[in-house]
Amino acid sequence: MGRVIIGMDPHKRSATIEIIDDRETVLAGDRFGTDRDGYRAMLALGRRHPERLWAVEGCNGIGRHIAQRLVADGETVVDVPPKLSARARVFATGNGRKTDPVDAHSVAVAALRTKGLRHIVADDETVVLRLLVDRRDELGRARTDLVNRIHKLLLELLPGGAKTFLSADQARALLATIRPRDLVGRTRRRLASELVGELVQVDKKIKAAKQELTELVNDSGSSLLELNGIGPSGAARLLGDIGDIRRFTSRAHFASWNGTAPLDASSGDQQRHRLSRAGNRRINRVLHIMAIVQLRHDTLGRAYYRRRLAEGKTAMEAIRALKRRLSDVVYRRMLGDIQRLETGPGGQPGATLQSSAADPNPEVNTSEQSLPGPADHHPRTPNSHAA
Repeated sequence: MGRVIIGMDPHKRSATIEIIDDRETVLAGDRFGTDRDGYRAMLALGRRHPERLWAVEGCNGIGRHIAQRLVADGETVVDVPPKLSARARVFATGNGRKTDPVDAHSVAVAALRTKGLRHIVADDETVVLRLLVDRRDELGRARTDLVNRIHKLLLELLPGGAKTFLSADQARALLATIRPRDLVGRTRRRLASELVGELVQVDKKIKAAKQELTELVNDSGSSLLELNGIGPSGAARLLGDIGDIRRFTSRAHFASWNGTAPLDASSGDQQRHRLSRAGNRRINRVLHIMAIVQLRHDTLGRAYYRRRLAEGKTAMEAIRALKRRLSDVVYRRMLGDIQRLETGPGGQPGATLQSSAADPNPEVNTSEQSLPGPADHHPRTPNSHAA
């Protein structure tokens, strides 16, 4: 009996699988619950085939829970991005109609025909970083919401309201000057005071999260915090989402994955590039913040930005070019960290080449061109000392 592919369409409480051979002949298929009994029955059906590969759709999303269970039981699992299985489904059926068995078949066929799919490994330290930085982002959004609500109440209590950037102490000082006599005013002041109390608690949690992320990033052996514009949250996001930087074959490949590589939009004699909206938007945001911080200080990044403006680029084009350069800075720094740790005592801790922290299949179809124009024409670029 030869090798088989077990395609899976996962859901929260159920999973539909289909087993095919290397000629796409359907050997078996069924729907199972994801509770203990259903999972054991599904695993038993798959293990009837000694040479098997589990192909699970969306291992960074709804398929994560069951993919990790399979890996923990010693199974070989690959991640099939939903877009890839959707293409296989359209080609096979001629339409976009979905059913669980059709989806499972499409996942299996996509895994059979596609090379380089990401292998799933057990959760490691990079998952901890990603969980904590997600929590830090949630706290940031909660703080913004609280400040906006306080501003709204203060505008109704105080002529002109408060200044845009408002701390808890400043809001409390403003409330101390307000003594409304009517019921509506007193109610607004009481609600504002309660919101200020909540803001104090959120600020404490943000401070604690920042400290924890700083310690974890330092313990990982990363030097990303040395880069100008990268804070604890940004460094943790880079380490958590990227995993092992060596899974990208080049800096251009990395830029294509994070969305900083421009897309060719030339037509006729007009040569131009435009912003790519593909790639990992979380990493793209980290690089954008890094670029903005560098523009606010006297760095080589700001000097590079001004040179691009002097060449006739618009402000948006110049900042996109800067982000592309900073992508190279991050790539080189992370690669250097790995090399330094591997040559030092104890080798490299943390992620492997197939870290579960990686996004689905890093082979994206955006342009891998380094810059709008040949990169060799601009030898003076921000380096790791300026970033």
